[in-house]
Amino acid sequence: MDIENRYTRAQDGFDRIVSALPLGRWDDPSACSEWSARDVLGHVVWGQELVRHLATGQPFESQVGAPGAPNPGQLIGADPLGTWRAARAAADAVLTPEGLARVVVLRAFGEVPLEAFVTALVTDFLAHTWDIGYPAGLDVRLDPDLVPGCFAWSRQFEMRVPGGIGPELTPPAGADEQTRFLAYIGRGVTAPVG
Repeated sequence: MDIENRYTRAQDGFDRIVSALPLGRWDDPSACSEWSARDVLGHVVWGQELVRHLATGQPFESQVGAPGAPNPGQLIGADPLGTWRAARAAADAVLTPEGLARVVVLRAFGEVPLEAFVTALVTDFLAHTWDIGYPAGLDVRLDPDLVPGCFAWSRQFEMRVPGGIGPELTPPAGADEQTRFLAYIGRGVTAPVG
């Protein structure tokens, strides 16, 4: 499965949870201890803006939705689903083969083709799908074709830094791959992450 297909499927899974969350629940806590569901969505929308700028070579200075930022929910207005979908559409429109091949410089990865960052975002989407959906009591089934690759990526690229993934948790005995992956990136069925 190529990166564009994996990325689209990860976005689709996230979209299912965003569209299922009732409007009155966006200020509820997420699985990220310092963020509400609105903050998680603000972070993801910020990430879509970052992708759009990187793909087109435009400067992007905003840190409002960066990992660990104090209030990324300020990027989300009265229509969380519409805001997300508009940001997704704007970023997807410029993720051409040329855009994906553009070499970008990122603090966490150094100098890489944008495709490498988009690969990281597949894992990010799966994590944030859980972060919004699980605390709200939604049935969060991550795409089973994406989980193994995201699990492998997470083990290859250690992102346990402030504003990154939480400490590894111990999954329950006999846990499925989704649960083991989530535990590895600090998401459990009982404990919030940082």
